[in-house]
Amino acid sequence: QVQLVESGGGLVQAGGSLRLSCAASGCTFSNYAMGWFRQAPGLGREFVCGIHWSGGSTAYADSVKGRFTISRDNAKNTVYLQMDSLKPEDTAVYYCAAKASKSVYWSRSINWYDNWGQGTQVTVSS
Repeated sequence: QVQLVESGGGLVQAGGSLRLSCAASGCTFSNYAMGWFRQAPGLGREFVCGIHWSGGSTAYADSVKGRFTISRDNAKNTVYLQMDSLKPEDTAVYYCAAKASKSVYWSRSINWYDNWGQGTQVTVSS
C-alpha cells in the first residue's frame, strides 16, 4: 500500500515562498509518476504540476508556470514543490498524487492517479 505524506504548508505573505514535500512509502518510488494538485474552498481539485519517474520531464499549469518548480529525489522517496512569488489565489489544500508508470510521463487528470496524500494547507495573505 502506497502512503504519501505531505508537509511544509503554512501561512505566508504574498510574494513569499514555501517548499512542500511529499514522502512516499510502501512502494518502489522510482516506478511512480508524481503530481501535485490543489483544491481551493468551493472549487474542484486542479492540476498544479507533474513529474516523470526519472525527473527528466515536468509539466505545469499555466497559472503556476515560472513560479513553481517540481522536483524529486528518488533516493529519499520524496517529491518537492518549490513555490515562489506566491499569490493569494494560490491559497488551497495541496495534495501529492502517485501513479505507477514508466511509460506515461505524467497526467493532468485527477482520475489517472490512484494514490493520494492527505493534503497540506497553504494560505497566502495579501
